[in-house]
Amino acid sequence: MKTLLILTTLLSVAVTDIGAGFAQAAERYGNRPPVIVSPDLTAPWLMQLGAGPRAAPRTAPPTEQGRVDERRVLRQRAVGDQPRVVYRERSGIFAPRQQVIYQRPAVQRAAPLVRSAGMVAPQRPVRPIDPQFLPQTVAYETRERPGTIVIDTNSRFLYLVTGKGEARRYGVGVGKPGFEWAGAHKVTRKAEWPTWRPPSEMIAREAAKGHYLPASMEGGPANPLGARAMYLGSTLYRIHGTNAPWTIGYAVSSGCIRMRNEDVTDLYERVDVGTRVIVQ
Repeated sequence: MKTLLILTTLLSVAVTDIGAGFAQAAERYGNRPPVIVSPDLTAPWLMQLGAGPRAAPRTAPPTEQGRVDERRVLRQRAVGDQPRVVYRERSGIFAPRQQVIYQRPAVQRAAPLVRSAGMVAPQRPVRPIDPQFLPQTVAYETRERPGTIVIDTNSRFLYLVTGKGEARRYGVGVGKPGFEWAGAHKVTRKAEWPTWRPPSEMIAREAAKGHYLPASMEGGPANPLGARAMYLGSTLYRIHGTNAPWTIGYAVSSGCIRMRNEDVTDLYERVDVGTRVIVQ
């Protein structure tokens, strides 16, 4: 009987302790209102977190209406190319809302002080060609045989003698001061879209000015020799096209006779190797 009383007492105490333990656990771990942390206090370390690896998105527990309490939005723009992370306060929990990559503005590089003069097309000035330098048939009295080319460097005209007191006239660009010349030669070679190989004297002369010419340049629209070339005797002079047609009618070359590409192509089809050329 005494033993039964002791067991009943111990069982009653154990049930009481267990009930008290559940009560304390419910009180300690039960649902409580969310804790709202002031953004002013959390902002510094949140900013540091934003520059690190991106955290996985977290969602706040919904309210009774199933909506998230959105109070304010904090934005951080990272320096340079670091991502900018936008945080939103959701019932005391800060989670990434979206990630926007901030792109640094393009850096405009300064143009080099020295450029290869032969590899770039010259800048076109506002200077239309004078109509008198366009191809036309004119009266021309000469003792030269038909088919002869006569170049008047003073007036900047090239004449292709056709006979019967007429000639086909083209405008040309001629040698600049110090590069004038005169004489009679024959066309020894013709070339379409010729390769330009500036002589060593020209390379050295231009290098002294800070203009570095290529050893050679394949034919093309940017090539200074243009679409066609007719080589004169054994000299370095040629009648050729140009990539700067606005220079026609001026003394601008290093001695060659330059023409518009369409004009030198027309002349090229009208003359043969062996044609007499007179420069005066």
